[in-house]
Amino acid sequence: MTTPTLQNEIAIVSGADSGIGQASAIALARQGADVAVLYHSDREGADKTVAAIQACGRKAVTLQLDQTDSAAVDRMLGQVRQQLGLPTILVNNAGINANGVPVKDLSDEDWDKTIRTNLYGPFYCCRAFIRGLDGSGRHGSIINITSVHQEIPMPGASAYDASKGGLRNLTTTLALEVSEKNINVNNVAPGMILTPMNQAAIDDASVREKQVQSIPMKRAGTPEEVAHVVAFLASPQARYIQGATIVVDGALMLFQGQGA
Repeated sequence: MTTPTLQNEIAIVSGADSGIGQASAIALARQGADVAVLYHSDREGADKTVAAIQACGRKAVTLQLDQTDSAAVDRMLGQVRQQLGLPTILVNNAGINANGVPVKDLSDEDWDKTIRTNLYGPFYCCRAFIRGLDGSGRHGSIINITSVHQEIPMPGASAYDASKGGLRNLTTTLALEVSEKNINVNNVAPGMILTPMNQAAIDDASVREKQVQSIPMKRAGTPEEVAHVVAFLASPQARYIQGATIVVDGALMLFQGQGA
């Protein structure tokens, strides 16, 4: 039996009530980390994540968070430190999907909601996390969950695409800023993953079959396949990976442009 790689580590995972966030929180716990499970509205899903973490023999706390509120993010970091200890791993997973509205019809409110959730929120979390680690002497790992759409635009997804591209560039900028502070910052860019963001494909096999035709592997990924990458990036084995994007997409991005 291999020794867990994340013993004595404390992780924060946003959007950990379902999908990639839930799978990542559990994967980190299986490697020995205690986990703060953040959720926005689905308390029941968050409680299920906590139960799974506790079944791994690890500690977990459930915290509701509106990550668009910088003061709330700062309070959350304080709560995690009080209840579990100093956070050393941050997984910025929470986000909202594209709404399919073209730019000419997109309201200020819809643009702001997406950018504030998908970009401001991770920024606030990264800032508070780094401030907390500063001077502690502990190593830190930040893993941001972006998307293949940081590179591949979709019509009707201007705010989503901009937010994920912005988060990718926040990741690389932070990597340059904190490398000497013993903090790793990387991001994971999933393709089509069977999470609530792709609920139609989960519910209807015909929808799923149509969508996967542009994926060379001819299938969607699972949250667990992304979570394995997250857990690796948080581990000591990934210490020399810095400012990188790990794409988990079944070669979807390689398919784009073929046949042009």
